[in-house]
Amino acid sequence: MNPYPFARPLLFSLDPERAHELTLNALDGAACSGVLRLVAGAPVEDPVEVMGLRFRNRVGLAAGLDKNGAHIDAFGAMGFGFVEVGTVTPKPQPGNPKPRMFRLPARRALINRLGFNNEGVDAFVRNVERARWQGVLGLNIGKNASTPIEDAASDYLLCLERVYPHASYVTVNISSPNTKNLRDLQGGDALDALLGALVDRREALAARHGRKVPLALKIAPDLDESQVDAIAGLLARHGIDAVIATNTTISREAVAGLPHADEAGGLSGAPVFELSNRVIRMLRARLPAAFPIVGVGGVMSAADARAKLEAGATLVQLYTGLIYEGPALVGACAQALREAARAG
Repeated sequence: MNPYPFARPLLFSLDPERAHELTLNALDGAACSGVLRLVAGAPVEDPVEVMGLRFRNRVGLAAGLDKNGAHIDAFGAMGFGFVEVGTVTPKPQPGNPKPRMFRLPARRALINRLGFNNEGVDAFVRNVERARWQGVLGLNIGKNASTPIEDAASDYLLCLERVYPHASYVTVNISSPNTKNLRDLQGGDALDALLGALVDRREALAARHGRKVPLALKIAPDLDESQVDAIAGLLARHGIDAVIATNTTISREAVAGLPHADEAGGLSGAPVFELSNRVIRMLRARLPAAFPIVGVGGVMSAADARAKLEAGATLVQLYTGLIYEGPALVGACAQALREAARAG
């Protein structure tokens, strides 16, 4: 039984951000009562080793849905093979003014300009420590809006220090379009310096904690071939463990003329599907065959998840698809990827 198609019209009648908050609270209750596991079904067992970590299956939660890491157990009960939470910044920040989330149902899409709204890294770590879920947990880090871009590395390093003991892997988010100048960090020299600083700090933290936590880099879909070339080279040079492709897009070509299409922010959902796949294909052509690529962007069905693997992804993440399709999408995608892996 999948009750989500009946709940979605009610949720879509509410302001998107309010619906988001209500849904997270409802998921916590459903997870505690066991209802969520009944709705989601038994987790798909498709073990795979990536980044030296053992994933239960190949489908994960993308960062952004649980910015404060307060709902990890609920998402774990949904059958995900891994869960990524954040983006977290050193200091609490409210994000951009409301309204800042907009649905485009005609294209199964969202626009958000939330702006890394979160309670800060100290509250984030407390939430992570309370979580009982034992699966692979990614912690996604960023910079405060008030931190000048030339000082961004200090924010990332502070967050890395704080989340390191609690993370299965850490994602460095340099690709949100909703923090001013953040995407400038995807440029060659800026990215070279940032990755160098993070890898050096990771080495010190590995010695201190007795384990080396993998680092992943999350990039935008709005990159040209020369930019992808440069990023691929720096991933290899600095020994970064994975790349997450991609974040939301600033393009509006696929939604032109629709209500809310001209709102500022990042566009997610079906319209970013092919943009993301394009970047995945470029990365796969430029990186070693075993280098992990996490494909995210526009996965609205099991067929979409398979297409990410065909483009070159190793793992897949969901975000907007959950909002349109509900928890059953997790198991459907995980089952499809298990079958694809066995057939391949």
